[in-house]
Amino acid sequence: MNYSPQEEADLLLEEEIVNENQIILYNDDVNTFDWVIESLISICNHEREQAEQCSVLIHHKGKCAVKVGDFDHLRPMCEALQDRGLSANIE
Repeated sequence: MNYSPQEEADLLLEEEIVNENQIILYNDDVNTFDWVIESLISICNHEREQAEQCSVLIHHKGKCAVKVGDFDHLRPMCEALQDRGLSANIE
């Protein structure tokens, strides 16, 4: 099938986005909002407002994607969140 240069670029971009990983942070009954917010700011480089919004989503929805990127870039962040007692995985 022949694609225009723009269609090829769009397909490559779409493929790249699909292949990105996410750190998913899950709700628990142990950690406080403040601890989650502080952790997202210090580990994931969130702004305070972003960290607060993620913590509310985690509380109400049960989970939230808090960081997107390459697996090798996300792994140390995910491990640092886990070391703080947070339930996090890379998907």
